[in-house]
Amino acid sequence: MANEPLSRRRLLGVLAAGCAGLAGCSVGSPESSESADDRTPAGTVDEQFESYATDTTAGGSAYSDVYEQVADSVAAVRVRQQFGSGASGTAWVYDENHLVTNEHVVSDAADVSVWFDGSGWQSAEVVATDVYSDLAVIRVDDRPDSAQPLSLAQEEPPIGTEVIAVGNPFGLSGSVSAGIVSGQDRTLPAANGFSIPDAVQTDAAVNPGNSGGPLVALNGRVVGVVNSGGGDNIGFGISAAMVQQVVPALITDGEYDHTYMGVRLRGVTPPIAEANDLPFSWGVYIAEVVDDGPSDGVLQGSTGETTVGGQSIDTGGDVVYRMGGADIPTQQALSSYLALETSPGDTVSVDVIRDGDSESVSLTLGERPAPT
Repeated sequence: MANEPLSRRRLLGVLAAGCAGLAGCSVGSPESSESADDRTPAGTVDEQFESYATDTTAGGSAYSDVYEQVADSVAAVRVRQQFGSGASGTAWVYDENHLVTNEHVVSDAADVSVWFDGSGWQSAEVVATDVYSDLAVIRVDDRPDSAQPLSLAQEEPPIGTEVIAVGNPFGLSGSVSAGIVSGQDRTLPAANGFSIPDAVQTDAAVNPGNSGGPLVALNGRVVGVVNSGGGDNIGFGISAAMVQQVVPALITDGEYDHTYMGVRLRGVTPPIAEANDLPFSWGVYIAEVVDDGPSDGVLQGSTGETTVGGQSIDTGGDVVYRMGGADIPTQQALSSYLALETSPGDTVSVDVIRDGDSESVSLTLGERPAPT
């Protein structure tokens, strides 16, 4: 890339404080350094690893190879917010016309600019955002030919899959860090007390400014969109499966409708199992049913309480252990099932333990309320 007017090595940004917990709240930009978030993968784990692996050739590196493959498709994002403050993050090319980033990177934006290596800053339009998945779509009119769309992983990456995070931590454009997928099916906080399911955990270092950037396996496929992290070997990304659900709707409809049960949940802990005489300590306990919500009159919330080990424990609520034929051992499993397998208006069977007996009910899912 000798003909490019400015190399990545010179695109250094000022180090600035980011928003706590979010990797996309760095203030700064590349030029400012002139002073210095029942789906079982097919095949065995070994076969899955093989599908993600890239051979390292003599004299080269798998990390440098995949970096060169994807780096031109990753852009720095600079945001001027409505009240005069600014922030920066990362985006990557999703299709011929659109880039993907995080909602929290472009929220409340008065204007947005992106920087592709070698092409300078250009204005971008926010097409749509979704606070419940922390995903956003932006558009630019003059995408460089070298900035080609990146492909999404079509299956869940096995724990241990090697990955790189490409982005702009603290405004340091074109940075890369390496690690592995260190966890799956994590949940991240979202607006209104909801959560983002199916998140990917990584030990690749991500910092303020990385948000919205791709987490990429060594075969060049995006396994997640970096959402949060503080460089402490625990970072998170929105899974490729969530991107595949949400982003097409943002592009075509300008919004994405999330399913909604209208309940307040708790995981089944040993005290809850003991207090409710459950035959097992797994599943999801219905602590409360929202009035006039989809579950009102279908599922049962707590009706009393008792004391276990000196703690007051709710009793009488349904315990969901299967939904739509899929086992539901945890809250994470329930959230992932709703997000990836259902849509508002769907009617699903829900198997519950109620008052000591097992029964099945039919629940018609609603649409999640707008964020406040």
